[in-house]
Parts: sequence; structure tokens; C-alpha cells
Amino acid sequence: MRVVIAEDSALLRDGLAQLLQLRDVEVAAAVPDAEALLTAVAEHAPDVAVVDIRLPPTQTDEGVRAALRLRAEHPGTGILLFSQYVETAHASRLLADPSGFGYLLKERVADIGEFVGALERIAAGGTALDPEVVAQLFGASRRTTALDRLTPREREVLALMAEGRANHTIATTFTVTERAVEKHIANIFAKLDLPPSQEGHRRVLAVLRYLESTKAS
Repeated sequence: MRVVIAEDSALLRDGLAQLLQLRDVEVAAAVPDAEALLTAVAEHAPDVAVVDIRLPPTQTDEGVRAALRLRAEHPGTGILLFSQYVETAHASRLLADPSGFGYLLKERVADIGEFVGALERIAAGGTALDPEVVAQLFGASRRTTALDRLTPREREVLALMAEGRANHTIATTFTVTERAVEKHIANIFAKLDLPPSQEGHRRVLAVLRYLESTKAS
């Protein structure tokens, strides 16, 4: 797996690059700003771009705006926003298609193995979303949707699906069988009116339904 990192802090940038390389992740480039990020992705065609939201020169939203450009110009590259902040306006546009997208908060990533696992899910077209990010994005909506038909446990299962968790991980989280998780997911698909198709595709559509309400904020 090949990644490009965009992080303005030299200490964090170099430290993250070294940790990933120790886990056999190829760091093709580690750059300090959005323009260098765009150049590096065009040159190296990474599987995932790890992008801080606040980059020079204004330290506001250069990173997430660069991520939007990458989404349009390099749709095969996964995007992982890696920040201290939850940014809802631009992130909701990235979530118009949640496949190959992640959003993690720096202070909540305590294990490099989990971070690499998130990168692998994103590279494979999955999602990796911090629960706090999901809560803030989802909480921004005031619309009534088909999600109101879900039970509290079905919402919890869908939230973990939005984080990119596999069925066995969800089962472990709730101390239930994978069969029980599969039943919850089947109910979610039915209540969200998702027709039978390849399950992976329906999974992405279910996550999209869960997150698309952020556009209303």
C-alpha cells in the first residue's frame, strides 16, 4: 500500500511516516502544504492520501479543499482526513460518495495498527470514520428520514458500519453472534428501502443514507 501524507507539522509528518514505514506501508511523499499534496498525488498515484484539514498558508480549510480536488481529479485515490477538528461543510461534500473515504481525529488514534487498518479499508474502497465525527456530522441534521424507522441497536450497528467496521468486529463490540449482526443489517437494508444487490454495494448505500443528512446543515 502506497500513501502520501500532507501535514504541516514537521514532527508529526516525519513521525507518522516513520511509523507507517515500520508497518510496511510505502510513504511515497510527506509534504507540508496543499499544493505539494496535489503535486505528489499526481506524481505517485497513491492508494490513500492522508490529509490534515488545516494547512498553510491560512491554516483554515486548505487541506479539505485539496481533498475535494483530489476526489474529482484522482477518483481512484482514497482520502483520509486526519485532523484535530471536525469540519462539517466540506466533509459532507466528500461524503456524497463515502467509498474510499475516512475521517479520523488525531487525539483519538491510540494504536498504529488500527490506523493502518483504517488505511487498508479506505484503499479497498471502504470507510473509516471516527465515532465523534459521525456524531457531529449526523447531529447537524434536523430532517426526518427513513433512519427514524431504525431501532436504537440498528442505529448503533449502522454507525459502526459507517466507521468501516466488519461484521465480526460489530459482533464483538455488542457481544453478540455474527448471525445477529447479519439480521440487524438485513433489517437496516429493508427499512432504508435498499433492494437486493451485492451486499458490499448496499453497505455503502446504507452508510450514504446515514451520512447524507449532513448536507442539510
